[in-house]
Amino acid sequence: MAGGSGERFWPLSRAERPKQLLKLTHPDFNMLEEAVGRIRPLVGVENVFIATSATLRDSVAGAKVVPHGRLFAEPDRRNTLGALVWATAQLMAMFPEKWMTMSAAILTADHKIEDEDAFRQTVSAALDLAEESKGLVTIGIRPTRPETGFGYVELGAQQPLIKGAYEAKTFKEKPDQVTAEEYVRSGQFLWNSGMFFWTLRAFYDGLAAVLPEAAEITTEIAVALSAQDDAGALGVFRRLPNLSVDYALMEKAPNVFVIESRFAWDDVGAWDALERALPVSEHGNVLSGSHIVLDTKNSIVINDDGDTITCVLGMEDVVVVTTKDAVLVCPKSRAQDVKKIVEELKLRGSKSL
Repeated sequence: MAGGSGERFWPLSRAERPKQLLKLTHPDFNMLEEAVGRIRPLVGVENVFIATSATLRDSVAGAKVVPHGRLFAEPDRRNTLGALVWATAQLMAMFPEKWMTMSAAILTADHKIEDEDAFRQTVSAALDLAEESKGLVTIGIRPTRPETGFGYVELGAQQPLIKGAYEAKTFKEKPDQVTAEEYVRSGQFLWNSGMFFWTLRAFYDGLAAVLPEAAEITTEIAVALSAQDDAGALGVFRRLPNLSVDYALMEKAPNVFVIESRFAWDDVGAWDALERALPVSEHGNVLSGSHIVLDTKNSIVINDDGDTITCVLGMEDVVVVTTKDAVLVCPKSRAQDVKKIVEELKLRGSKSL
């Protein structure tokens, strides 16, 4: 999945160059290239598909990360449920005789994963569990801190099929600080990674059980796509409710499992994540581009404009980002709120988007 707009990484992330096309966590590769590179040795590049939005179709296609014909662009915004319904319908249309026996690993283009061998081992185990159980599987991450920006999965009974696998007892939305501390202290909660594994048949049957209209819409889209009726497919797709796949399916379906990760993981969701993903200076700063930083600690200073110097003096715990047409300054603790700036720019009709 690579359809997000990455508004929390404004002003570096823009409408036509969202965070998944930025080199945020690696000096040589953008995040989408990193994501495809991680899974390619396990499944082969011919079996990697990218799900993105219609507005990003040209930008993602221009990155040439996967072969031609392996890019699915859902025609309208319908959250992660829409992305996965559209991708599933595309696969149903492409492989009408085979889709019910196909397995899918649903991965994202905005994760920092360090041990790629361990990642592939965990993905392989998750696919095995999905195929053996005929259920829905997610990867959970053992928390290293009481994070309020992530969702959580409560562990149920341990499963004998795969080592480190459990029933997914409940899914919890992003908690407040006190609740997050309780989750971590209990040892019974993992971070919800947002990665999912299932056979396409299990996904379809899961929708049919808990959200029947979504299953019907999936079939109708596939029929329209098979007939090369793009307008008809769009009309059907717009009937789909705007829901996350977590809320629409995972929280309600039976036979849901979680497998604990064997790799270090982080969701690169906002500027403050870079201090966990990139090298830091002796004063705790993340620095990039032309800069002068004096008497400044635990801050993130990014300059993407080669014609300027970003100068920061006497600051602590701040984010400073410079581009050719915009400058962002905010407390690091407010990094999640950068999208409010983007919302205000939209209201003002700004071109800096």
